[in-house]
Amino acid sequence: MESARTYDAKAAQERWQQFWEADRTFVARDDDSAERRYVLDMFPYPSGDLHMGHAEAFVMGDIAARYWLLRGYDVMHPIGWDSFGLPAENAAIQRDAHPAEWTYANIDTQAASFKRYGLSFDWTRRLHTSDPAYYRWTQWLFSEFFKRGLAYRKASFVNWCPNDQTVLANEQVVQGECERCGAAVTKRRLTQWYFKITDYAQRLLDDMDALRGRWPDRVLAMQRNWIGRSEGAYVDFTVDGRDEPLTVFTTRPDTLYGATYFVVAPDAPLAEELVTDERRAAFEAYLEKTKAATEIERQSTERPKTGVFTGAYAINPVNGERLPIWAADYVLADYGTGAIMAVPAHDQRDLDFARAFGIPVRVVIDTGDEDPAASGVATTGDGVYVNSAILDGLPDKMSGIGAMNAHLEAQNQGKGAVTFRLRDWLLSRQRFWGCPIPIVHCPDCGEVPVPVDQLPVMLPDMRGADLAPKGTSPLASEAARAWREVACPRCGGPAERDTDTMDTFVDSSWYYFRYCSPNDDTAAFDVEQVRRWAPVDQYVGGVEHAILHLLYSRFFTKVLHDAGLIDFTEPFTRLLNQGQVTNGGKAMSKSLGNGVDLGVQIDLHGVDAIRTSIVFAGPPEDDIDWQAMSPSSTSKFLQRAYRIADDVTSDAGADIADGDVGVRRGTHKLIAEITEAAESQRYNVMVARIMELVNHTRKAIDSGPGGADPAVREAADFVAQALSLVAPYLGEEMWAMLGHAPSVARSTWPDVDAALLVEDAVTVVVQVQGKVRAKLELPASVTEAEATAAALADAGVQRALDGRGVGKVIVRLPKMVSIVPA
Repeated sequence: MESARTYDAKAAQERWQQFWEADRTFVARDDDSAERRYVLDMFPYPSGDLHMGHAEAFVMGDIAARYWLLRGYDVMHPIGWDSFGLPAENAAIQRDAHPAEWTYANIDTQAASFKRYGLSFDWTRRLHTSDPAYYRWTQWLFSEFFKRGLAYRKASFVNWCPNDQTVLANEQVVQGECERCGAAVTKRRLTQWYFKITDYAQRLLDDMDALRGRWPDRVLAMQRNWIGRSEGAYVDFTVDGRDEPLTVFTTRPDTLYGATYFVVAPDAPLAEELVTDERRAAFEAYLEKTKAATEIERQSTERPKTGVFTGAYAINPVNGERLPIWAADYVLADYGTGAIMAVPAHDQRDLDFARAFGIPVRVVIDTGDEDPAASGVATTGDGVYVNSAILDGLPDKMSGIGAMNAHLEAQNQGKGAVTFRLRDWLLSRQRFWGCPIPIVHCPDCGEVPVPVDQLPVMLPDMRGADLAPKGTSPLASEAARAWREVACPRCGGPAERDTDTMDTFVDSSWYYFRYCSPNDDTAAFDVEQVRRWAPVDQYVGGVEHAILHLLYSRFFTKVLHDAGLIDFTEPFTRLLNQGQVTNGGKAMSKSLGNGVDLGVQIDLHGVDAIRTSIVFAGPPEDDIDWQAMSPSSTSKFLQRAYRIADDVTSDAGADIADGDVGVRRGTHKLIAEITEAAESQRYNVMVARIMELVNHTRKAIDSGPGGADPAVREAADFVAQALSLVAPYLGEEMWAMLGHAPSVARSTWPDVDAALLVEDAVTVVVQVQGKVRAKLELPASVTEAEATAAALADAGVQRALDGRGVGKVIVRLPKMVSIVPA
């Protein structure tokens, strides 16, 4: 009879949290006693308590860590917080407080919730990016980038969030809006710090080949598109009154003979240089309108084309024609040199502009389509070159580009080239709660790095209204004067600290190195420890960071490799993107009022039920709907599993070889399937097979050999181990009830006995005219002839044939015999 005992989830949670902490169960051994595995979760931000998104994201990494621990690896699964950032600063302004107060209070809240959620973190490696002990080394890394020529400062138009009063990188502008607050992003000319990520563009592309099959295809595609490699040529145009040639990049140098005008981005420095005095007033008015438009709007094909003539002309190098230079907002300042040659016959945006302003359209590739000047549709396909002098008659684009590149190089008018859509990483932020940039600006010495022995450059004590956005960094305000004014480290003269702070993505681009030696006060990381643990074996996080954090981390890793600090070039060997938890098919949000409080759900159902429900709901990478889940049903399943442990009566040391063979066959078949699902990260399938295992074990107890049989103990032991991946508290309770010393996390995942997977018998379905008439238990070694004979001898089959002869027999062993009557 099934045990009447029930599983007390709350008591189990309290008991095993205390045990794990006292026992240091999940502290990496780091003693070379086993092969190492490094499991990493994307950095949490301390914005409040954990929510359902955290519940899904972190359970996936926890499964991977717990599984590898049971497989005998020495697992490092650390935790920390990406604790600089704008929300803390805004909260400090509202509360007339320091950002650290809100930040560290939220960290404490999240830490308690992480522990409650049963995550197998190594808490001895905990770190916070806002700790001086951490950002000291962020500053050191910046200085190293600066020394290598990879950090530089320049004036340019940048993305500006008028609400947050700070600069945004291109990657932080989504559909023309600030990714954080949703405000429409505008342009502002500022002198800012950049990381020269473009120096690594080709390597970032090339090295993705090694990530295929290990990273999701969509992430690789997103990074590839963001980097945006383009092949073409640089072409030199002379400009009236300008000594230096004007160089532009084009992917279609073969269409040079079709260029009828020239376009420069109005917000590019080049435009201001080229505009004549007569056209300056019109240009400046147009520039102000351009600043108000987002890049998405500017690049929209639906938007009417606008522009102003600059009064300047460029000379086409292949035919000497004077091309009027227009300023138009459909060209972006950071594309190439911020200028393009326009070929309206074969580019739709150029054609729309030419038709709007009455500019000639010249066909240079005969595609067989109607003349774009008449149709209004640019011809972008391949064809024979016409009106192109040296190219006339050539049959296709490849031959045309090759011939034109050779001509340009021979005439010293250009050369073949490769460019990238990727732009250098803008890292300056005009906010307080971030890592200070360790540079001193000296009137005599210029930009001087703060010496290593003077790091970290600590933030001053500012709070409340002093942090309110005023269009410049709070560190540039009068309140920070004493902090800002310093002696130059090089000459000793009066100088000022840099008043911007770093993009928080800088902090999170190297935290996985710091975890390897989090308490090292002599270096950013212990080189030997990084070589022992890194690269990360399994990284888990959302796809929303595909072209932000993940790309930046890859860049940092390559720079540190080139500096000789690490011996690998990719930070994350394998990547798992978890989906989103929705509610009724919609993303959970305060504005929709459809949020689900994780803490309340845990109070109602227990941690194990919430974790198991989330994992079972669908593949890890898919979005899952809370309304489709049933934690109460999951609780019933977990109670059923719990009672198995109470019904096993054999000793923990019983010889399983003496157990019922049929039960052992079923158990090992499920061990194999659960192992395969865990290895392939099909965690929802893994849970489904665990449910089958529970049913199999329950049946063996109730109607099989019973709870005293060693085979039942073997099955029950594995139920506890497998469940510990998703329901860790229940796994521990069952393991203890089964007579084992804690913790189940330190037990050994069983090997599959291949001999038990060989079946003695198979079930063969017999069909007559497509209808099932019999199911035969036959030896696994049965031949086609033997299966046919057995099928024809079956009484049910004979009744179905009803005296008719046999026309045809189709045998598909080991599953089916199909009979077609004559």
